[in-house]
Amino acid sequence: MKVIAHRGYSGHYPENTLLAIAKALDADCDGIEIDLYRVEDTLVVIHDSDVSRTTNGNGLLSQFSLQQLLQLDAGNGESVPTLWQVLQLVNNQCLLNIELKGADTAELFLQELAHAEQQLGVNPGLLLISSFNHHLLRLIQQHRPDLKLGALTASLPLDYAAFASALGAYSINCDKDFINEALVQDAHRRGLEVWVYTVNSVQRALQLQQMGVDAIFCNYPAEARGWLQAGN
Repeated sequence: MKVIAHRGYSGHYPENTLLAIAKALDADCDGIEIDLYRVEDTLVVIHDSDVSRTTNGNGLLSQFSLQQLLQLDAGNGESVPTLWQVLQLVNNQCLLNIELKGADTAELFLQELAHAEQQLGVNPGLLLISSFNHHLLRLIQQHRPDLKLGALTASLPLDYAAFASALGAYSINCDKDFINEALVQDAHRRGLEVWVYTVNSVQRALQLQQMGVDAIFCNYPAEARGWLQAGN
């Protein structure tokens, strides 16, 4: 079972910062997950539409100019990074799961990716693009059918993983509180991987491994690798 560093090594370092991402790379995890919003004409790596929880600022992200946002402290003196900075840092060293949070992120992401492929040598095969907004995933699929898609859900659908199949997704990315064996089995029958968020306990990680889950998102990636090795 793969271990994906959730918002970087966010259990010990400020989430979605270059520091947390660098520490996740040092931990030799299978992948790193980040979140994207658009501010002006730049994609920034932050989880919430309000800056209050993760920075020393207050207010809605939409109230900030890019310059104002980048001056905030996102923890330990870190600033909110841009997608470009993250792509430079990761440099194809592991899979990068990019979650599109803002409704206006998909088209700009496609533009930035094209530039990053040319200028940074980004390998699109090492990207997984996910979102709860499945309209964004459909747009990505239409323009870049080569990209892997992760269809996010915080529910247990009546038709299980059919919605992810309809999107041509690579994986169904599920909330740990709604996963069951029937969903895992249905997804696998459809050729989909099952990735589960956010798993920060050894008991839950081992339970999901037993269930046949393909990957977990964890705030403590090095610890999670230890849990899984000890459980085998």
